[in-house]
Amino acid sequence: MSKLSDIRKEYSKASLDISNVSPDPIHQFDKWFDEALRAEVLEPNAMSLATASKDNIPSCRIVLLKGIEENKFQFYTNFQSKKGKELENNPVCALTFFWPELERQVRIEGTVTRIDEKRAETYFQSRPLGSQISAWSSPQSSAIDSRRILEERVGQIEKRFEGSSMLPKPHQWGGYQVDPLMIEFWQGRTNRLHDRVEFTKIDGRWHVQRLAP
Repeated sequence: MSKLSDIRKEYSKASLDISNVSPDPIHQFDKWFDEALRAEVLEPNAMSLATASKDNIPSCRIVLLKGIEENKFQFYTNFQSKKGKELENNPVCALTFFWPELERQVRIEGTVTRIDEKRAETYFQSRPLGSQISAWSSPQSSAIDSRRILEERVGQIEKRFEGSSMLPKPHQWGGYQVDPLMIEFWQGRTNRLHDRVEFTKIDGRWHVQRLAP
């Protein structure tokens, strides 16, 4: 087995400079996201979501971006999950997208609020029926003795809603939207001299600067 310290990759596909980014980081994100789609990046909407407890102990996991509305990044989850509880107690988070095929990364930091119930239900009922049943069945982040418990709960939900093509949204499930205060665009370059362009929101306006790698 190779030593971890010997693993290296050179980045050389593109460059990034303040002069060629949009003055609006949301527009710049849209541009990069479209390029990730065209490059057939595997799950380009996958993002790490970092939250912290009320005692500022961090945790991180992968979730899926499900929309950008009013310049806010949206995702959905179970409010009773670890991330849901942490966001209720400490409504700030960080998001990271990594698109290795393009040698790019985007980091976002911001404040979090819930998506309104009507929009959350509309999205919930657009999901495949199996995903709706899973949301009802899983006590997300709770300790369980075996997978059999989940399978039994699925059977109970299927029986409860037998014949239904869509389910009502569970009260413990919904969406969050992240209002960004910082967005950083990272482009891999040779010899680890990567390009980094950071936008920070000050008094409601975006300010941009270049960062050292």
